[in-house]
Amino acid sequence: MTTTGIDFGTTNSVVAQWQVDDVEVLPLDAHNLDADWRRPGFDLMFPSVVGTSSLRRGPLFGWEAKLRSEEAAEACKRLLRNDEYVTIQGRRYAATTVAAGVFTAMKDGAQRNLTDIDRAVITVPANATGAARYRTRAAARFAGIEVQALLNEPTAAAMSYVHDIQEDTQILVFDWGGGTIDVTVLDYEDGFFEERASRGVTELGGLEIDRRLRQLVLERAPARKDWTSAQQRQFRLDVERSKILLSSQPSVRIVTPDEKEVEIFQGELEEAITDLVDRALAPVEACLRDLRMAPLDVDDVLMIGGTSQIPSVRAAVAEALQMGPVPLAVCDPMTAVARGAALASAVLAKETSGVIQVANSHALGTATRDTTGRRRFSEIIPRNSPLPWSERKSYTPTSNYSRKLAVEIWEGDRDKDLSDPDNVQLTELTLTYPQQRVKDESRFDLEYTYDSNGLLHVKATLEYTGEVVIDEEVKSFSTGGPTPEVRKELDDLLNANPAPSPSLMVSTSRARSDIRPQASDAAPSGDARTMVVDGSNLAWIGRSPARPGRYEPDDCPSYAQLLAAREALAGKFPEADIQVVVDATFRHRVAEEERDAVTAALNKGELMQPPPGTEGKGDALVAAIAQECGGMVVTNDNYVEMQDRYPWLREPGRVLGATLAKEAWIFTPRTCVTPRRRN
Repeated sequence: MTTTGIDFGTTNSVVAQWQVDDVEVLPLDAHNLDADWRRPGFDLMFPSVVGTSSLRRGPLFGWEAKLRSEEAAEACKRLLRNDEYVTIQGRRYAATTVAAGVFTAMKDGAQRNLTDIDRAVITVPANATGAARYRTRAAARFAGIEVQALLNEPTAAAMSYVHDIQEDTQILVFDWGGGTIDVTVLDYEDGFFEERASRGVTELGGLEIDRRLRQLVLERAPARKDWTSAQQRQFRLDVERSKILLSSQPSVRIVTPDEKEVEIFQGELEEAITDLVDRALAPVEACLRDLRMAPLDVDDVLMIGGTSQIPSVRAAVAEALQMGPVPLAVCDPMTAVARGAALASAVLAKETSGVIQVANSHALGTATRDTTGRRRFSEIIPRNSPLPWSERKSYTPTSNYSRKLAVEIWEGDRDKDLSDPDNVQLTELTLTYPQQRVKDESRFDLEYTYDSNGLLHVKATLEYTGEVVIDEEVKSFSTGGPTPEVRKELDDLLNANPAPSPSLMVSTSRARSDIRPQASDAAPSGDARTMVVDGSNLAWIGRSPARPGRYEPDDCPSYAQLLAAREALAGKFPEADIQVVVDATFRHRVAEEERDAVTAALNKGELMQPPPGTEGKGDALVAAIAQECGGMVVTNDNYVEMQDRYPWLREPGRVLGATLAKEAWIFTPRTCVTPRRRN
């Protein structure tokens, strides 16, 4: 079984494997790298992107998704803290599902390179929350990868470096990539790694620098028209590529979708990001302060991550630490993390010697009230404790005869107010008393055990009786609810079909041309009586989850609601030929008791869905049928992704809006609004 290290990044991921006595980085997706994106080492990167294209069946991953998608979901790693939702082809997927898709694609890429990823050490930001760590592990498992351990990215980079130099050293790792900045101080002595301190800032990375560069361009060349989603995506890619080029050349020329060319100089970008660089240096000072170290106490400075390659960033770190960073040739900023993870995998598999000791980057505790009634962070496991670590603390209820207590599980910084953004409530556990007692007899010991993978076990024991009243691993997080049904969502994602091509859409509609008037290739006039109902859309109205990131298993489309809408539409337009279209997954998404009825309706032709062999979801078929027969679309959707292909959606009389108001269906004429440009 191969020993593998995976650097799962916000922007790019890298995979490496231990080969007898050294590490090999795998070029998983080099064949999909376009010429204008070829830079040293880019062939070893796998963009952490999922996308779709009308020219290809199924989802795209890696360089294909980044460079050739019409719609793409990026930076899903950032969303794992709250397990926010990502929309792909109108379908919402939890970030854990999208991450699992990326892991699956990397595993498939390894097989194309004649190797397997069966088990792996996977890296996470040093300051990743417990929720993000748990979901990273879950995503890999759903992709069929056994997770040996989760390893902090700076520790992995340090392992890679020490493997090459073979010397005892004290290292400061400055890790600035696409999504976060992490600074970690580590000791290496006689084969033993120890994380001594770690600080960082979430949501500060290359993505923020991309925004600054985009602003510079738009200040000189404001958009003169509304850009399509494809134009906006291409502009973002051009900006990102130009940012990379500015690390090695004095200027770049960027052409906007309005064909306006703007020249940006390296010094201009460096000036525009000065405040971001200052924020990135704050964790350096914090780490040294935590350890009461002076800059010259550090032996080596490693700068990893794409953002760390910007010349002004390297200069700022060198000035702050009074020494130059290790040269790029000695510590590759893009592959060092994956190389170190592969080494760690080999250590854990006893294929090479070494000992790894990691520390927690956040304090762990609970919430209590002081004598004034103010809520405070009560620390149980301090920051920078070597893992695994177990600690307990005694607590007393505030009132007598409690039946239940809510025990809040928090991580963060005890020196900051509980309301500070750095303090995060992971979840809430319920302590139930077997017998009600006065508060002095209701005291309990709350014990936290934090393992080297960042997984937390909580145990509560009553002091008076010795009874254990809480004993569980934290698997559910209040910031986003429990990990959703990733397996089913992942199957849906991997089997998703992109929008159908025009030729397939025409053949689909002409299969029923005997019951609908034909139209020319010009934009339809809109006076025909055919109404094409976006059935999935109407079935979902008022029923989608109220809060992004919160999974509610009872939220599903209603076939009964769709039937009521069709009946109301037929009552208002008795002469109309009403065709109802649903997504290919509709029958699987409705409540179990409605599935047989939906299957029967599909078999009878009362419902239509994209047939086998075509590409696309239901709304693409709706638009295709309406295009071909000159019909009217009935929907509550704005069809943003369809308006460029079907400009007649913006014309009066082509779309009928559907609204459900107090169990009554209201149908009113509407026009799809041209999407606004987003910077």
